[in-house]
Amino acid sequence: MTVQYLENKILIKNAVGFDLKKTFECGQCFRFDRTENGYEGVAYGKLLTLKNIGDDIQITGVTEEEFKHTFINFFDLERDYSKIDSQLACDPVLKSIIPFSTGIRILCQQPFEALTSFIISASNNIPRIKKIIKLLCENFGERHSLDGRVYYSFPTAERLAILEVSDLAVIRAGFRDKYILDCAKKVSSGEIDLDAIAKMSYENAARQLMKINGVGQKVADCTLLFGFGFLDSFPKDVWIKRVLKNYYNTEDSSTLDFHGYGGIAQQYLFYYARETAVK
Repeated sequence: MTVQYLENKILIKNAVGFDLKKTFECGQCFRFDRTENGYEGVAYGKLLTLKNIGDDIQITGVTEEEFKHTFINFFDLERDYSKIDSQLACDPVLKSIIPFSTGIRILCQQPFEALTSFIISASNNIPRIKKIIKLLCENFGERHSLDGRVYYSFPTAERLAILEVSDLAVIRAGFRDKYILDCAKKVSSGEIDLDAIAKMSYENAARQLMKINGVGQKVADCTLLFGFGFLDSFPKDVWIKRVLKNYYNTEDSSTLDFHGYGGIAQQYLFYYARETAVK
């Protein structure tokens, strides 16, 4: 996989190991949507469009400098997932699932966005999560335009921290409003230091995040995996609990050895379970 920089677009050549559908529809992010030709979404304040051209992926909406400094990391392009797949294939369950799920890449999202998004995700479904986040951005995010199109960046902690709970009624998040504000106030004030969390051990980082009202183990694990790159974080929702019980005959994921890549294993298992479930 190599990156070619052309005028007004980026081309990821021979993008084996980067499947757009699997990456954007595995439940890890909520601001990318399928289009007629590919996917489109907002990340780091940029409106990106991605589409497959043969074995390549074409990306527009970012400059060469932005791609090098931000989006190579965002798409985790420098990590060799084929080596990880080889290690995970030592697990007999994953060995049979990897061919179905490989192509997922763990996106490195902005920590506050990931944290807030997974607070919103609690006891929620993906279409509604996406709708709430869309309203949050449209009402409190920064307005941008690209080629005559308007889009909104994810609001900062500082922007949300000055609000009252009643101000968030417009996003229709229900009981989650107070959790969103508690998160924003604690991050904005420095009580929860996201930069410091990035340098902590997994256990200490999770403990810090769970000081925020509405953040339990699952939300903390999702945030650490998708917002901080803790690849050993293994979020457990209803799908994963079912997988652990049915495929591994356990409820305790710590008894399983994923060679430090529990987060990638979790996404493979989650994607497989949801995609193969009886509709």
